[in-house]
Amino acid sequence: MFVSKKEIDVRYAETDQMGVVYHANYLVWMEVGRTQLIKDLGFSYAAMEEEGVLSPVIDVHIQYKKPLKYGDTAVIHTWIEEYNGLKVVYGYEIYTPSGELAIQSTSQHVCVRKETFKPISIKKAFPDWHKAYEEAMKKE
Repeated sequence: MFVSKKEIDVRYAETDQMGVVYHANYLVWMEVGRTQLIKDLGFSYAAMEEEGVLSPVIDVHIQYKKPLKYGDTAVIHTWIEEYNGLKVVYGYEIYTPSGELAIQSTSQHVCVRKETFKPISIKKAFPDWHKAYEEAMKKE
């Protein structure tokens, strides 16, 4: 299984009144991790969009374990949890600077045509991505 890693410096604007990262910001960081994973595998989400294909989130689960605070550096680990040629489930773990697990999460996506929002087969439309995802995917 291939795991991509990306560091994020926690900015003051990302924290709430309690001084910890506001929960919705983790969704943004998950997207940063997903984009990095795609880049690490040799592809570009922006190039996919230029071809008229989008990849919306259809499900997301997050378990909050430890808080991150302003000034911390979060480390995002991202991988392909499941993939079947049509749907992709990305797995994420975000760690505190001391290496403690801050969140554990997944997001599920499909690819759709921008003009119709009808799902497409990644396997057929992007065979190189399909091959890379199958090779990088978490094995049982």
